[in-house]
Amino acid sequence: MATENKPRVRFAPSPTGHLHVGNARTALFNWLFARQSGGTYILRIEDTDLERSEAQYETQLIADLKWLGLNWDEGPDAGGKFGPYRQSDRMELYHDYAKRLLREGKAYLCFCSAEELEAERKKALAAQLPPNYSGKCRAIDPAEAQKRRAAGERAAIRLHIPEHPIKFHDMVHGPVEFSNEVVSDPIIVRSSGMPVYNYVVVIDDAEMKITHVIRGDDHLSNTPKQVALYEALGWPVPEFAHLSTILGPDRERLSKRHGATSVANFRDMGVMPEALVNYMALLGWAPSGGTREEFTPQELVKEFSLERVTPSPAVFDMQKLYWLNRHYVAHRLTTAPQATIELALTFFTKAGYTPDHLDPKGLTWLQSVVTLLAPGVDKLEDLPARAAMIFKYDATAAKTSPDNAEVMGLEKTAAVIASFAKKVQSESGEITAERFKAIVNEVKAETGAKGKELFHPIRIVITGSHSGPEFDKLIPIIEQGAALGLPARVLSVKERTEAFNRG
Repeated sequence: MATENKPRVRFAPSPTGHLHVGNARTALFNWLFARQSGGTYILRIEDTDLERSEAQYETQLIADLKWLGLNWDEGPDAGGKFGPYRQSDRMELYHDYAKRLLREGKAYLCFCSAEELEAERKKALAAQLPPNYSGKCRAIDPAEAQKRRAAGERAAIRLHIPEHPIKFHDMVHGPVEFSNEVVSDPIIVRSSGMPVYNYVVVIDDAEMKITHVIRGDDHLSNTPKQVALYEALGWPVPEFAHLSTILGPDRERLSKRHGATSVANFRDMGVMPEALVNYMALLGWAPSGGTREEFTPQELVKEFSLERVTPSPAVFDMQKLYWLNRHYVAHRLTTAPQATIELALTFFTKAGYTPDHLDPKGLTWLQSVVTLLAPGVDKLEDLPARAAMIFKYDATAAKTSPDNAEVMGLEKTAAVIASFAKKVQSESGEITAERFKAIVNEVKAETGAKGKELFHPIRIVITGSHSGPEFDKLIPIIEQGAALGLPARVLSVKERTEAFNRG
């Protein structure tokens, strides 16, 4: 936990949908900054959009953040001395500060209707001017304005933007300045009584002693309004760091049309949280020195600095994520094999290959399947398709596949298959890897085939494809799997050979 002189940062999502990787990266950079500096990391739920906010989304985003390992020090479930940590529980506070701003003449009541404001906007655009609010309600005497509202006239509350440029420092973009002419007096409380985002976020950040605001650069244009609020309330302005936009391969803003974009999507696909965290850290940030790309969360904490965050947009490269995921799957198979196999089991079960639960013998067997096949897949959900050679042997498809046509047409293929089938049929019981190798050598001696002429036809008989895993690892898996009695029954080497000859 941070002391008072240590940084305090927050991640403040709205529970209006699934956690997008752009927002997740913001959460990560805040977490890395807090952990490296010994500061405090706060989770705050910004749920003032009552129509779109849903409890299920809050539950999901909390689960997503925990899955990523981004633990927080203060938040709706963790508590803290600056709570409550949901904006919907802080309404009285917002109204108190709005009354203060009105009282001090730094805000005023605006009685303009939506129709008046739209007409004003169109007029400004027609004159090729910024569609800013004219400020005509500023001239209303405050006492008169209060009488009108007391009489039942609806009014919003607007902040009076000062007559000077608004400046702030951004740790990514450097010094930033906005002319006051381009920042119209913003509404801070709607006529319905609902406070708006740019207002409540300042109140919350100040009340929670936030020292650094790290967020997406889509908020950059909001910042001058927020800085004006800090100044109006006499509060110190925090440091800002606006992170670059994440783009798809077409260099358009990353969205659902590019495929998976939410943390839940990637988790459901079988991407490891360490892989996603590692990859998100590389989106708009680079370590000092070298071209290293693999970092554990602990290593990221040690390496991370906001000074090395670039303002240039980052392009989301799915293939690089998958490359990292293969690395972390292999690492997990070594360091946490049981948890990894149980996770893989969910995908095999969904495919109808295995039951929901396997006994220890079955789990040991599945571990050998995953260890064999995982290096060839991008994500765990691809494992069942990769394992189809084990679970869904199809002799007819093996014979007729265009991919196998060249091998099936080789001069010695028929002799190799016939010799192999005859020898396998004479075997009784399980065929071990050693016995299988001996059989292949016997076929080699009998037919004179070697290399591709020998192994590819036999592989087609066994797996349905002329390429695949090494036989010394695959054969025991097939033979042991055949003895397990799984929902998708694994055929033994002998049964496959018989099926091929029948087909």
